[in-house]
Amino acid sequence: MFVRQHILFSSLLASTLLTQATLADIAFSSPKAGATIKGSTIDVTFADGPGDPSINDFTSYTLQLCAGGNDADSYTPILTFTDKGDLSSPDYPAEITSLTIGGNTKNAYFLRTIGVAPGGTVINYSSRFTLSDMTGTFSPAVEAGLADVSGTDGPETDNQIANPQNAAVAPGASAAAGGPEYQVPYSMQTGVIRYAPMAVRAPSKITAKGDARQYPTSDYNIWLRTGMPAPIPTQTITDLFTYSVQSMEPTIAPAPQPSDDMQKFLNRWKD
Repeated sequence: MFVRQHILFSSLLASTLLTQATLADIAFSSPKAGATIKGSTIDVTFADGPGDPSINDFTSYTLQLCAGGNDADSYTPILTFTDKGDLSSPDYPAEITSLTIGGNTKNAYFLRTIGVAPGGTVINYSSRFTLSDMTGTFSPAVEAGLADVSGTDGPETDNQIANPQNAAVAPGASAAAGGPEYQVPYSMQTGVIRYAPMAVRAPSKITAKGDARQYPTSDYNIWLRTGMPAPIPTQTITDLFTYSVQSMEPTIAPAPQPSDDMQKFLNRWKD
């Protein structure tokens, strides 16, 4: 009896381990950790990572070049290569459009993918590498983040499917200001909680000459009511304002009241 139970337990354990081994998120085969890349092309190769879901379950991904530290407030994405990536092809030649967007500090760079899959998004990071032909400079915030970096590890994966933050987010709460959640196009998000970008700051003067939309219209048709499934999203969180507004009292004296003659003229038009 004991032998039979032991065999059954071993079979279940092997099945569980095999299942876990087949579940994966997005990982990077290249660039390698600590690599030095010359020129303006980063040869990116994707592979299965150690988490869930499978790389084959991702419908699209956003690929960005980042620089700085490993904490969310110590690095910044400085270039977006694509926001409609297709993981059916494991290779992607990421072209740097300008060599002046950053410096050539050792291991200053890493890649970030924001992958969209059923149930939410997964944010993965590559190991750090060097871009030796860059001719620009970094912002003080990026420089400060790099000062605390040792080794070639990038930030930790943010898997919102395997470790759903949706259950932990209380109504009215929000993710970190400027976080990667807000950079996923709204129509590509699949989680229970959706994230919207920060409201656009009004300009000091109107320069637009047309009426073009900022974002494409939704595919949802309000007239198709019969048989429609229940909506998946339960809450939309908008990114916090990261700019400040200053105001002051006007220093110009108000215009004087109209003269008696003018007032008599104006009185003629009273209702």
